[in-house]
Amino acid sequence: MKQQIKTAEWKSADDSYDVARVREDFPVLGETVHGKPLVYLDNAATAQKPRAVIQRLARYYETENSNIHRGVHRLSEIATRAYEDARSTVKGFLNAAEEREIVFVRGTTEAINLVARCYGGSRLRPGDEVVISAMEHHSNIVPWQLICQEKGAVLRVIPVDDDGDIVMDEYRRMLSDKTRMVALPHVSNALGTVNPIKEMIAEAHAAGAPVLVDGAQGAPHANVDVRDLDCDFYAFSGHKLYGPTGIGVLYGKAALLEDMPPYQGGGDMILSVSFEHTEYNALPYKFEAGTPHIAGVIGLGAAVGYLTNLGVEAVAAHEDRVVAYAVERLRSVAGVRLVGTPERRASLVSFVLGDVHAHDVGTILDQEGIAVRTGHHCAMPVMDRFGVPATVRASFACYNTEAEVDVLADGLEKVRRIFARV
Repeated sequence: MKQQIKTAEWKSADDSYDVARVREDFPVLGETVHGKPLVYLDNAATAQKPRAVIQRLARYYETENSNIHRGVHRLSEIATRAYEDARSTVKGFLNAAEEREIVFVRGTTEAINLVARCYGGSRLRPGDEVVISAMEHHSNIVPWQLICQEKGAVLRVIPVDDDGDIVMDEYRRMLSDKTRMVALPHVSNALGTVNPIKEMIAEAHAAGAPVLVDGAQGAPHANVDVRDLDCDFYAFSGHKLYGPTGIGVLYGKAALLEDMPPYQGGGDMILSVSFEHTEYNALPYKFEAGTPHIAGVIGLGAAVGYLTNLGVEAVAAHEDRVVAYAVERLRSVAGVRLVGTPERRASLVSFVLGDVHAHDVGTILDQEGIAVRTGHHCAMPVMDRFGVPATVRASFACYNTEAEVDVLADGLEKVRRIFARV
């Protein structure tokens, strides 16, 4: 039997955001877990999907399924148009200057690897420096380690203070004429820190370095304008933005993408091939080898459309209200210690409960129907920085409520009772 969390209707200060109505768009929120209404607080790992996305995927497979770009028949034309319409939708979502600056990839991880390999691989020389931060997801560490090792470049790491904020003075000191790339998270997936990304981009540009922004946790929760930010690359994943898994976006300034070699070879990234010479396709197709995740791209377009229709700023304001309530509510639970108290926080809270291992906390919460993420969150250096093996992470989306935060707090009280030493 399906149940819904019983909550009073919540509306924002301008009376325009009705979270109860938004929740009706997400079928899974009516499910039960161990006989309890589902409280889904694992959105930083992957967000749930609204009916608009589910139905758009079904429509493609039911009535439009075909390969794109190469076909002259009707289904291929329909699929191609839907695929390219999604590119146009994403361009508008990011306020990119041109559609050719939008490259579809498997996700943020592949986007960063593409830039590290194709930009870094063609530009880095021995002694050059790549600057990242101590709050990175592994996906914005390992690709740069690999290319730096190959090219003899140096990976430099901006420290993070006890609150979980980047130490800006140290960042400025690191920038030099040796800096060839700066790669930074818009929002930390382990701490929730919102970085002063526009300021950091301007500082890097003043030193002559381009900037890649890992927007996996930024794009779903903020109004991203790549031209206002003036970032050189911006990457995000569809599945964290209410879209399908296995699809993501790399935005890149056209001049930089034009100058980069292709990432993979194969169909659709070529204009002509002979055994003596291959001529590559124009942007963005130069970076989209092989049959792409067509349904994923179309579903991503629907997800972006859904979020845009809700209003990115309205969603962000709602999430800010919920996460602020979560911070205060969790602080009232004896034994809870927040990991990271940044100046600006978005969408998530990480914490530990006494000396109870995070996995034990997560297991007991699951029995109460509460889905949280436990572990190092693919950010092991962050765990080392704060001296913990793992944290519990509660992360929020457009459909979460303060009532669900109360359910989480009650669940933590049950953990305390089970582990009487807390």
